Amino acid sequence: MDFDAAREIMVDSQIRPNDVTDAPIVSAFLRTPREAFVPNSRKSVAYSELEIVTSPGRALWIARDTAKLVKLAGIKPSDIVLVIGAGAGYEAALISHLSETVIALEETTELVDAMSARFASLNLDRAVAVEGKIDTGLPDQAPFDVIYVCGMVETVPEAWTAQLADGGRLVAVVTEREGLGRGTVFTKAGDTVSARDGFDAWPPRFAQFDRKQSFVF
Repeated sequence: MDFDAAREIMVDSQIRPNDVTDAPIVSAFLRTPREAFVPNSRKSVAYSELEIVTSPGRALWIARDTAKLVKLAGIKPSDIVLVIGAGAGYEAALISHLSETVIALEETTELVDAMSARFASLNLDRAVAVEGKIDTGLPDQAPFDVIYVCGMVETVPEAWTAQLADGGRLVAVVTEREGLGRGTVFTKAGDTVSARDGFDAWPPRFAQFDRKQSFVF
């Protein structure tokens, strides 16, 4: 299979038509081999318009949703970025072409070691994989200019927004109603965090951030 050709087709059919035409973002997608981040049995559909499970609870989103969330983040070349729930590391790899440094946070040694090996094989020296609890982020390495969340969430922990630099942005798809979310950017200004939504999406969710059900008689 010609993965280079498939990557160009993905960009031309799934990303550009969905209002993501920024040259740096398009270039990042063209430079990042999606097939390197999926199981061997799924490489033939790596560039199809579908989500691909990469490990339990982790999946690659369709390219359109990833591209629009990256655009919403407004990543600059000088930014330090934290990717939460990085999974196989595809989003971190993309972002490494747009930022100064990207830290990919995952909860198991297995996922972190696999990401580190992928980053090394692709010569991504601006990306580093780190192990830790995703619900707490990385407070010892904060503040971050951008925090990128790789799963749909119902709630955004205060621990995450507390780790934003002044003017920093957190981007996530936040559940609006069952099965549907909105790509949202949270921007920190002083002690205030404001939210602005940008697009509809329904990617795989992080169930651990569902709202706790209250007891009702």
